[in-house]
Amino acid sequence: MQLNKLRPATGSKSSSKRVGRGIGSGWGKTCARGHKGQKSRAGGFHKVGFEGGQMPLQRRLPKVGFVSRTFVTRAEVRLNELEKISADAIDLQALIDAGVVPARTEKAKVIASGEIAKAVRLQGISVTPAARKAIEAAGGTIQG
Repeated sequence: MQLNKLRPATGSKSSSKRVGRGIGSGWGKTCARGHKGQKSRAGGFHKVGFEGGQMPLQRRLPKVGFVSRTFVTRAEVRLNELEKISADAIDLQALIDAGVVPARTEKAKVIASGEIAKAVRLQGISVTPAARKAIEAAGGTIQG
């Protein structure tokens, strides 16, 4: 295969319609626009969703849902995921390197989900009160 020999598949591209080239072309006179009306005129443009002055569908329906802007940069870490990390001090970078949280995470919080038996040392990671008890009961420490 050579880049200069690449071609679209046969039949996938059709030549553009040449309108207004006489009656014999099949696209003469009205040029496939029909008779009268806004869409037959030059410049007869209306925006997407326009319904002739009727209240458009996207405005008739209620707004619904909520998407948090901070969702992308926040992450939760379970107790049993801390045991997978071999670093002596677990900080945000150690969580990212271990693949526990996404690379674009800015803040992480340890939640009391799962169990922990290994003593870990956390630095700069938020902890829920129940997770704090579980980490300290396993012999771990938490530094602000």
